[in-house]
Amino acid sequence: MAKKSLIQRKQKRKKLEEKYRLIRQSLKKKRKGSSLNPKKIKEIQRKLQSLPRNSAPIRLHRRCLFTGRPKANYRDFGLSGHILREMIHACLLPGATKSSW
Repeated sequence: MAKKSLIQRKQKRKKLEEKYRLIRQSLKKKRKGSSLNPKKIKEIQRKLQSLPRNSAPIRLHRRCLFTGRPKANYRDFGLSGHILREMIHACLLPGATKSSW
């Protein structure tokens, strides 16, 4: 299981991302959608950079639901490869089969 501090950090980042999502999207649309003069673009970019760093969606990280492992996660299942393999061997995931050749 992941450390409690890492789980709390993840939750904090998720809340910040949700809070600033609309502001960030509107600023990006203004910057991208129009052909403004360079001064206006720099001003919009400065506003984007003034938002909290942890409010950026790129800083969110998927973790395994069972172990909290941050790497080798499958989006479809939300599980790490190791746990996914164990569940497939135990026939706990319908439709998923163990590959053999």
